[in-house]
Amino acid sequence: MADSAHLPFDTLNTALKAAGEATRLRVLMLLSEAELTVSDLTQILRQSQPRISRHLKLMVEAGLVERFREGSWAFFRLAERGGSAELARALVARLDANDQIAVRDRERLSAVRRARAAAAQDYFRAHAAQWDRIRKLHVADEAVEGAIREALADRPFRSLLDLGTGTGRILELFGPDLDRGLGVDLSLDMLLLARARIERAGLRHCSVRQGDIYDLAVPADSFDVVIVHQVLHFLDDGARAIREAARVLAPSGRLLVVDFAPHDLEFLREEHAHRRLGFAPEAVEQWMTATGLDMTMHRSLKPEPGSDGKVAVSLWLGRDPRVRAANDVREVA
Repeated sequence: MADSAHLPFDTLNTALKAAGEATRLRVLMLLSEAELTVSDLTQILRQSQPRISRHLKLMVEAGLVERFREGSWAFFRLAERGGSAELARALVARLDANDQIAVRDRERLSAVRRARAAAAQDYFRAHAAQWDRIRKLHVADEAVEGAIREALADRPFRSLLDLGTGTGRILELFGPDLDRGLGVDLSLDMLLLARARIERAGLRHCSVRQGDIYDLAVPADSFDVVIVHQVLHFLDDGARAIREAARVLAPSGRLLVVDFAPHDLEFLREEHAHRRLGFAPEAVEQWMTATGLDMTMHRSLKPEPGSDGKVAVSLWLGRDPRVRAANDVREVA
């Protein structure tokens, strides 16, 4: 472990005691692979829910594991920050991947993941017609994703926050090049889809959370890039959402907003809860500059000639004017 991870005696002693038990070590290994609930762990480890809950409580208190809520569910994962978190990851890294216990637990984890994926697919099939109808109204997804990549192509970035992550497609798009990706969404159904997508893609360094776009449980200066993709038109207060997104940008970080240009498709408001029928270029620009960001780009993508599309998609890119020092490596939430 690096010097920065040195721990006081009591903290190290507590962390080692919390990890030094067979079931708890198995739990740490499993949480290094995926975010899991008590129910998931009960199914995999074949132990009672109260017993698993007690083990998790000890590890959370020791800083080895993090707990977060999504509605009535609680998910657990390896802690991301601090010396105890590094200790947990170091211990897992020393485990023999071919050990019989580890292999058996991973096989049961695969069964849990398959069940999750099946539930996500059921939800997707139930709503696919609605999504397809809206998708046909605007520029093709491939063109929008290409424009998003192009907007951020001038320099690499290590951490990404995707606000209103939906199905998790943005995390999937950029995940292979990230050290850390986080998706936030208010909808538990969307998080079900997103979690299944990033697990299917093998993106262990990416995760999703239920959260409020107006009040993110994320420290300031946390992410190199924040993306708000097709979210603002659902919100009552777009300016407030932009302010909160700008707050969590690291120095020199970039905020990319992708949303509809102005249109007159009133049924989207009536049938699909769209609060705003698109945004004029100056609207989002003003929100960004009001937070202190430098506007660096606005681009509009029009539907392809001959397609069913009627709505253009706009991209706005803002940059935090603070300069990050060359050796300033920040932890993210």
